[in-house]
Formats: sequence, structure tokens, C-alpha cells
Amino acid sequence: MKTYFDIQQLLKRFGTIIYTGDRSDDLDLMGEELGELHKMNMIDNNDYLQAKMIIRQEKSRIARR
Repeated sequence: MKTYFDIQQLLKRFGTIIYTGDRSDDLDLMGEELGELHKMNMIDNNDYLQAKMIIRQEKSRIARR
């Protein structure tokens, strides 16, 4: 997993599609959803940590604009 799109595809496998029109809000919601999936042991620790890192990088990139 390397991109925002990869996270979208991971969430899509669980029937979750997040689109609010605001990328920052989308990232927040994705982070919450990933946390729930991780708590329920639906995704492994490695995928969870990679996705959280990507979200953090994307939020940082948005903040620099």
C-alpha cells in the first residue's frame, strides 16, 4: 500500500466508500474507519500502520498548500 487510492481500495473491500468533497475530511474519516477495522481485527497491523502513515503524509501535504 503506497497511495491514497490504495487506502480507498482497501476500504472498498469492506464496503466503505468515503467522499465528502473535502480531501482533509475524507482523510479524517478514512483514519476513523481504519481504526475501527483494526480494532475488529479485520485488517492486519501492517496494513493499518501503512495506511495511517499515508494519511499522515497526505494531511501534511495538504497543510503545506
